[in-house]
Amino acid sequence: MKKLSERIEEIKQLLEDSEYILIGAGAGLSTAAGLTYSGERFKKYFSEYMKKYDMTDMYTGGFYPFETLEEKWGYWAKQIYVNEELVEGLPLYKKIYELVKDKEYFVITTNVDDQFIKSGFPSYNVFATQGSYRYFQCSKACHDKLYDNTEIVKQMVESTDEELKIPSQLVPYCPVCGQPQETNLRVDNYFVEDKHWHLQKKAYQEFVNKAKDSKTLLLEFGIGYNTPGIIRFPFETMTFQLPKWNLVRFNKDFLEVAVNVHKTYRLVPPEKLLEYDLPNDFINRYIPVGADVEEVLDELIRMIQV
Repeated sequence: MKKLSERIEEIKQLLEDSEYILIGAGAGLSTAAGLTYSGERFKKYFSEYMKKYDMTDMYTGGFYPFETLEEKWGYWAKQIYVNEELVEGLPLYKKIYELVKDKEYFVITTNVDDQFIKSGFPSYNVFATQGSYRYFQCSKACHDKLYDNTEIVKQMVESTDEELKIPSQLVPYCPVCGQPQETNLRVDNYFVEDKHWHLQKKAYQEFVNKAKDSKTLLLEFGIGYNTPGIIRFPFETMTFQLPKWNLVRFNKDFLEVAVNVHKTYRLVPPEKLLEYDLPNDFINRYIPVGADVEEVLDELIRMIQV
């Protein structure tokens, strides 16, 4: 594998030469940006939940079997509030925007924290496949409308009592069927894909189709194996198939490539890729970066601005 400085130079050249840039982002990017769901940040905001419910982090806390809706929304209102309302656009996301703002680009993300939009990316250039903290939906998906929850979440947080419950009158119910509402996150088959969701899905597909025969740079940030079929594997497949596309993968832990060997996928680390017969010279168009992503972006911005 080439030295990090050589790979950064290659990325800088690709940023300058590519006609299109496709960004894919997962939870690892927000974690790197400081939006962590565990550790000191969890302790800071959820110490009372650690004591009462023995919670260890926000992610698993979201699956806790609360006995009442008042308890459930006491927790969920706070999770939404600390990850959506309290957090503006983070520096790491703003640096990504700085790199691509003058190019023709599109973003596909599984993150639900709206960080791209908060950091300067227009909403029409972002496809958030898994939903957003900012909206409620019918828990049974009886209709496809979403409801901005900004004000009611604030009321819930302000009204949560010592037992970590919200007042019963604040529990959100669907105005159409009367079932409880849920946060618009893809956790089951009732996830609501509203008009905007479908418009952005179409915009993503149209961007890919427009760029398929042009020099295109894929920037993948912090995507593991929870939902690899949404971004990680498609990014690899498109790079395999399209000889003018280059893939840069930023990930401290998961730099492997899923190689199809005798109709079975095998995860292969970068240094072993030469042992496989990969199509379209994929190896030379794949740049793995396991170094600190913010430091690399800082260096790229510096190099481009010189």
